[in-house]
Order: sequence, then structure tokens, then C-alpha cells
Amino acid sequence: MKDKAILIEMLFEKVESYIKTTIELYRLKTIDKVTDVFASVVSQLIIAVIFALFFVLFSIGLSLYLGELLGKNYYGFFALAGFYALVAIFMTINRRKLLEIKLNNYIINQIFKKKDDVHN
Repeated sequence: MKDKAILIEMLFEKVESYIKTTIELYRLKTIDKVTDVFASVVSQLIIAVIFALFFVLFSIGLSLYLGELLGKNYYGFFALAGFYALVAIFMTINRRKLLEIKLNNYIINQIFKKKDDVHN
């Protein structure tokens, strides 16, 4: 009878150890996924900031060039601002199709991406 009690006690210890190990494994997997998504988002954000700086400087140059062609510098800025307003209206009307769905899919792909996919 004492042997059965010892075996049951050992079984409970192994189950407890298994549960703790499983919880730790899921915790580490979650941390790994969160850091992967965070690193990906931060790297994309850095690229976006660099692109935005390029775009701003290019826009200033284009505005000055258009202003020279139109006769006054501020005309070029008004023309480019009008163009950007039209683009903003178009993007606002179609934001779900153009932005939200693609962003959601990107984040989901990052979360469910396997480690083997990263190295290939």
C-alpha cells in the first residue's frame, strides 16, 4: 500500500512538472512571437520614416519646380497640396480595401510565421 502511495505521489510530481514545463514553453513561444512581430514592425517603421523624409524633400523640390513653371513659388505648393488632397480623399474612401485588410493580413502572417520561414 505504501508503494502505491509513493507511485501516486511520483505521478503527481511528474504531472506537476509537465504542467510547469508546458506553461513555460508556451510563455517562451509567446515571448518569441511578440518579439518577432515587434522587431518586424519597428524595422518597417524605420523604413517608413526614411521614405517619408525622402518624400517630403522630394515634394518640396517638386513644389519649387512647379512654382517656377507657374510663375510664383507658392503656386507650386498649392498645386501639390491639391494633388495630395485628392490622394487623401481617395485613400479615405478606399482605406479598408487599401490599408486595413493588408495591415491585418501582415500582422497575422507575422504572428503565425514559422521560424523556418524566417531563414529562407
